[in-house]
Amino acid sequence: MAATPRKNKTARRILAAGAGLVTVGALVAAMPSAGAAGDRSGGGHGHGHDKGQGRLVDVQLLSFNDLHGNLEPPTGSSGRLTHLNEDGTTRTIEGVGGVEYLATHLRQARQGHPYSITAAAGDMIGASPLVSGLFHDEPTIEALNRLDLDVTSVGNHEFDEGARELARMQNGGCHPTEGCFEKGKRFQGADFPYLAANVTNEKSGKPLLDPYFVWERNGVRIGFIGVTLEGTADIVSAEGIKGLKFGDEVETINKYAKVLERKGVKSIVALLHEGGLPASGAYNYDCDSPGPGNGISGPIVDIAKNVSPQVDALVTGHTHQAYACTIPDPAGKPRTVTSAASFGRLYTDTTLTYDRRTKDIVRTAVASANHVVSRDVKPARDMTRLIDRWKTLAAPIANRPVGHIAADIENPIDAYEKPLGDLIADAQLEGMAPADKGGAQLALMNPGGIRAPLSHKASGAEGVGVVTYGEAYTVQPFTNMMTAVDLTGAQLVTALQQQVSGPNQAAPKILQVSKGFTYTLDMTKTGADRVVVSSVRLNGEPIDPAKTYRVAMNEFLSGGGDGFTVLKEHKNKLVGASDLDVFTAYLTAHSSASAPLPVPAADRVTVIK
Repeated sequence: MAATPRKNKTARRILAAGAGLVTVGALVAAMPSAGAAGDRSGGGHGHGHDKGQGRLVDVQLLSFNDLHGNLEPPTGSSGRLTHLNEDGTTRTIEGVGGVEYLATHLRQARQGHPYSITAAAGDMIGASPLVSGLFHDEPTIEALNRLDLDVTSVGNHEFDEGARELARMQNGGCHPTEGCFEKGKRFQGADFPYLAANVTNEKSGKPLLDPYFVWERNGVRIGFIGVTLEGTADIVSAEGIKGLKFGDEVETINKYAKVLERKGVKSIVALLHEGGLPASGAYNYDCDSPGPGNGISGPIVDIAKNVSPQVDALVTGHTHQAYACTIPDPAGKPRTVTSAASFGRLYTDTTLTYDRRTKDIVRTAVASANHVVSRDVKPARDMTRLIDRWKTLAAPIANRPVGHIAADIENPIDAYEKPLGDLIADAQLEGMAPADKGGAQLALMNPGGIRAPLSHKASGAEGVGVVTYGEAYTVQPFTNMMTAVDLTGAQLVTALQQQVSGPNQAAPKILQVSKGFTYTLDMTKTGADRVVVSSVRLNGEPIDPAKTYRVAMNEFLSGGGDGFTVLKEHKNKLVGASDLDVFTAYLTAHSSASAPLPVPAADRVTVIK
């Protein structure tokens, strides 16, 4: 099915002025009026024929989340899924994802569905592989336009380069410092609205972006409210979001549900960049199955239980998990809550049965399921051409060899200590250890900053085992600057405890540590007690609470990111090279074709379960 023409962008409301932003194009400083804000025709896609004129109309909602600019098929563990068999065993599905295949699956899924909407729940861009990241994610926005995405919420990663750059993603225009990447071509921006109802100007209270969007066809109206997680400010660079406030997700969704209700829009879907943790990592796990240890946990549970019953479904993200669950609303009525993992490996197909008389969704008829984006379908030719075009531009940089590995060095999502995490922490320690570079004695790396594995298989013509700059970039795409700081032994122990307590208690964020730094995690206990303090050692010596240690970490961590507030208490900060530069330098210095880098043992953190 061919891609449909791009929608008329003149109908789109441009971003509201926030945080003193300089946006490309017009700015609308006022809150949306009751008569016009966020209303758009959703009839531009033309999927299928004009059917469904009876009282009940099945509306197809196709959704995905956390694409992170993965245009090319993701590799290694990032390109796998776990399938749960009927007998309770599991099997691994290899080779899933890739926007060429996602496009084909979505286009096939839309066939025969005249009422079809495609929506996303944030992190479409940010932490992207080089083919998109090198060009500030213009390629991904172009791909999403071709995918006929109708609407998305923002995620935290949409703010990686700050609110000004997010404005450019929406409105178009060439990069403010690097200009236009293709001669004679100006970046057009997103054809779909980015929604961020809970992101407001601290002073004026006005929203940065549209808070909601109304899709309409033949009298069928579905409202979408988009929010990102309230904690976004804790996990992105402070400078890029200066002057912005990230509000409570539930309060914001409920506020705009009332606005939509007053406008006569009774069918409402929340696009929420916050998620949960199902009991199983299998994409087809039934998280509604009863019994102890089953179901879903995490922030989305409390959110879903408190979001207004006016909202008929929640499309979520952020945790990179796969689920299609039922969580009761405040009235006790079942409501579907979905997430489609990450990197374009899955999409969710939800049927919303719309009642023309009540103008609402018949909740009992809502059905959702996640579908694998397999690569056994014909790739979409327009996406292949798009990828090839941008890869040609990136090739001189991307294809440069920087190292050699003996086997896959993985970044498993469900492992506390990751082989790739050990490698990166060692690289950061080595890069910051010289006295003139910071004198670091150990290094800490945030697990969320590691975006992909290193694959032994050749991705192009570079050869088996060769690591290219592009592959290294895909692993560490943020280009955070490295720092070396003073921390006391007591602060170090507190940092370890913050991995598994406070905001990280429900979903631990285990720091990756450099060689020589060891300790034990006792996961049979709760909160900070999970860290066995007496086990924390550096080069075999117990950590002295009163002693000062020089610690290497990226600026995100030294700024207290990911809930590690104690790391902000550091002293004597020295800024070094970027994390990507120290990583590639380490690969080059420690490997060759005849002596490739072995897989780290991942034996620094002892875990008791």
